[in-house]
Amino acid sequence: MTIPQKLKIIRQLSGLSQTELAQKLGVTFVAFNRWVNGKAAPRRKAQDRIDALYRECTGLKLIPEEELEAKKAILVQRAKKEKNVLHAILESPDIRDQFILTLTYTSNSIEGSTLTEAETAIVLFHNAALPDKTLAEQLEAKNHQTALLHLFQHLSQEKPVNEDLLLKMHGMLMNGLRPDAGSYRHHGVRIVGADLPTANALKVPLLMEELAKEFMMRGKGIIAHAAAIHARFEQIHPFSDGNGRIGRLLLHAMLLRENLPPAVIRPERKRLYYTFLNTAQKKGDTSLLQDFLCDAVSEGWGIVQRSSTK
Repeated sequence: MTIPQKLKIIRQLSGLSQTELAQKLGVTFVAFNRWVNGKAAPRRKAQDRIDALYRECTGLKLIPEEELEAKKAILVQRAKKEKNVLHAILESPDIRDQFILTLTYTSNSIEGSTLTEAETAIVLFHNAALPDKTLAEQLEAKNHQTALLHLFQHLSQEKPVNEDLLLKMHGMLMNGLRPDAGSYRHHGVRIVGADLPTANALKVPLLMEELAKEFMMRGKGIIAHAAAIHARFEQIHPFSDGNGRIGRLLLHAMLLRENLPPAVIRPERKRLYYTFLNTAQKKGDTSLLQDFLCDAVSEGWGIVQRSSTK
């Protein structure tokens, strides 16, 4: 990762201005600005301070290529040892319900839902209405549960992951919430909080047709492939609403097809997730997103292991 990339991530996660970051790093604004624009490189001690601040802001180490490859290799080796992760989910009510709860709560929370994990459980498993929460939030939870269960059953029947599946899940996710549920958008949209153009609405069907051909392709490794597809899907932004949730359902589908568990992306890591996703989309560098997904998949393994040993 380059110095300008590190500094951009630090700015996004810290919320500090360039002037404030320059002061924190003990340099002039002019020197800092030259680093940001790639016109000059900081000396060794300054690089060390930048690396330390990066670790402080992200909670991550700077990932050498060898370390990332090792993390991915561990996940792949574990996938080879497990008989069938999807069957384990479907055959164990504990594992299935924990994934339904965790994935529904985290995915909706990332999109702004105010339901707590406990409240989400009440809505999902007790069919009880929460009077102090909006009907829309509760319907979003039930709809996500329906779409996720449909995905599990679809994959268990070894059906393809394609556009029809995405449109079907979107119809379920947005049922009762949007009149265009199950359809691609016909107007422009923007990604809130991101300086990133989305696809022209007229080009969405063709772009999705092209992307769908790559959903289940193999060759460069499942984590690298999943990260690349996830970044491209979210930049196309094919739907009027629900792109984040459908994109994560697609991510789960790609992982499960390779005998890996769904990726658990916690809402408290939302800013980091969006930052790495943005880096992948703007720079074409998915290494940070790949590392993030390795951790998310490892948390998925934790659900399988915890529930299966009860």
